[in-house]
Amino acid sequence: MAETLLPQRLALLVSDTEAAEAAGAALRERYDFVSVAEADIVVALGGDGYLLHILHEALLASKPKPVFGMNLGTVGFMMNEFAEDGLLERISAARSFTLHPLLMSAVTISGETITSPAMNEVSLLRETRQTAKIEIIIDGQVRMTELICDGVLVATPAGSTAYNLSANGPILPLQSDLLALTPISPFRPRRWRGALLPQASVIEFRVLEAKKRPVSAVADQREVRDVASVRVITDKSVSLELLFDPGYALDDRIVLEQFTS
Repeated sequence: MAETLLPQRLALLVSDTEAAEAAGAALRERYDFVSVAEADIVVALGGDGYLLHILHEALLASKPKPVFGMNLGTVGFMMNEFAEDGLLERISAARSFTLHPLLMSAVTISGETITSPAMNEVSLLRETRQTAKIEIIIDGQVRMTELICDGVLVATPAGSTAYNLSANGPILPLQSDLLALTPISPFRPRRWRGALLPQASVIEFRVLEAKKRPVSAVADQREVRDVASVRVITDKSVSLELLFDPGYALDDRIVLEQFTS
């Protein structure tokens, strides 16, 4: 999984915050950057949300470029620490992690089908004060006839420490080949805390009483309102590569989160 990459042509993408723009200006004075189209590796300055935006943009490219992110945001869980010095050396020594996104296919009440990738999670969320009623189908078999809840989500290992963890879902090691299926404020069955599923699973949700109890589906940052059904799979045909400093890589961070209060 880990490999050494020689620093090649670098592109620089910067979020629109004051701190990130100042850091970007400092890097441009010290290093030569090319356009994303010409680059071998993309250096991204910002927070986790900006990195997700870049990864979604990369999904539209025929050959996504590896991304080395440096944190100029709040949490920066999926980012390296920012430093002006030694950028080329850091990229040479970086560990490479390949991530496969989820692919959401949502069918609305009106019959429209909308697809969207997600690196972290796909969430179903109630739109009104009415709780959602959702049927859960795994690999063509109904596993739960009615989950009454505020919502439910499917998280990747990379996304398991984000919304999934806030909803009391499990942290998944990066190499686990698992998905977390986690309810959000379940009312019935009250004691159900979710499930661990093989990454190859086909997960389907059918919204019961969809007009009376409207539900939105959210793939990372893209929302589809008034859904009737949602299908989620892992898209193995797409690979996105993140680069991390060897001393503090994504898999290390995920393990650390399990020992953090």
